[in-house]
Amino acid sequence: MIARSTKRKLILPALLVMLALPVVAVNPVDFSNHLRQDTLKKYGEDSVTCVINLSLYREFFKQWRASDYTNTTTFDEIVKPWRWVFLNCPIGSENIYVDGARLMQYRIENEKNAAKRGKLIDTLMMVYDQRIKYFPNHFSKGTPQEGSILGRKGIDLYTYDQDRYEETYNILKRSVELEGDNTDGTVLVYYFRSVIKMARQGLVDSTMIVDVYDQVIDILDHNIEALNKKGDTKWVENYKNFKGNIDATFEPFATCEDLVRIYESKLKKNPEDVALLKKITNMLDKRSCQDSPLYLTASKKLHALEPSPESAYLIGRLLIKEEKYSEAVAYMEEAQKMTDTDKLSVAYKIYASALTALRNYPKARLMALKALDINANDGNALIIIGDLYAASAKDCGDNDFTSKVAYWAAVDKYNRARNVDSTVAEAASKRISTYSAYFPDMATIFFHDYKEGDSYTVGCWINETTTIRAAK
Repeated sequence: MIARSTKRKLILPALLVMLALPVVAVNPVDFSNHLRQDTLKKYGEDSVTCVINLSLYREFFKQWRASDYTNTTTFDEIVKPWRWVFLNCPIGSENIYVDGARLMQYRIENEKNAAKRGKLIDTLMMVYDQRIKYFPNHFSKGTPQEGSILGRKGIDLYTYDQDRYEETYNILKRSVELEGDNTDGTVLVYYFRSVIKMARQGLVDSTMIVDVYDQVIDILDHNIEALNKKGDTKWVENYKNFKGNIDATFEPFATCEDLVRIYESKLKKNPEDVALLKKITNMLDKRSCQDSPLYLTASKKLHALEPSPESAYLIGRLLIKEEKYSEAVAYMEEAQKMTDTDKLSVAYKIYASALTALRNYPKARLMALKALDINANDGNALIIIGDLYAASAKDCGDNDFTSKVAYWAAVDKYNRARNVDSTVAEAASKRISTYSAYFPDMATIFFHDYKEGDSYTVGCWINETTTIRAAK
């Protein structure tokens, strides 16, 4: 290991050579376009000392970075010259603030004393503020960078002191205002988290949560669309992850009333915006707000503008819920073209319920069987079929024996449902108890020349073979 005195001997001759050259050679990047105060000198009143300290800290900073920011000895060499240039030649280089933020982050993360840690956080915030003051524009693009710097500042404040959430919110709010659609996804995540913290403390209501959610999701969607056009799949996934993070944070807070208020206003302004209509239906569906008239209105508008099995499914389901079964049939027929098997399974069962209400029992059973094709252990589909058989019993017989045999087939379905799907066990058991009492009694079975345990094929539209049992 090279001793500290030796390292200084190696560095100082190089500095003397550098001082003999024009000043620009010390720092080849021209920062003159960043100057906000023309009266300031680039290297301060003592340019020689500034250049020496600037070069010293930068050399040690490079060594520290090469150690993956783990060499504490090198770190100690950085602090004194860095502090000098920070205080005495603030426009000497933008690196003073870029590197300074990293130095403060390191010290904060390794400081155990709460009071000292708080002061270090304040210093970090000051580093960001001074960078904005002296270097408001990007070094190569020349574009304003206050918004992006505020984004980093807000993220660091949230990370290191979550009790200062209101201050974080104001910083990040300003960052988003300045950056707009160019706001970094991470900034949006922390911005939304700061709003949630304020809501938990009672400083804002759920309306602001919905407003900010809508704002940040619009920005993320804009970027996802733009990145998709560029074919940048990596960043598309990153932005989808940002969106997923915000969606998960948002989940517990939004009420149907707030969502309807927000989206009704948007829909009035853009009644034929397909992307907006999809957002409305997806959000209201996710939040179980389907009872709102807005949900049906948006679903019908979406289907008219961009027909799809999914939108047909949404409309059909709503119409069935409103007991408009005949109107729902056409939509549910179209919904069967969906490729998402989970949604399709639900659609089959919902359609079966509508057909049951219309007394179209054979087709209702067909829909339930299609659901069973997707999941053979779908207890709800089996209960639907059992209910169809029980509802048909009296119509499928003409005497005291044949008008009750369908209950055997119904109970068979309930038994199977209870055995394969624990989630419906209670409902299936209740039906078994109810409909077993409707079986023919022993005298009726004997009178019609049958006995318990024999096989029997239930006719009518049911056409299933079952086992003869007497009522208990």
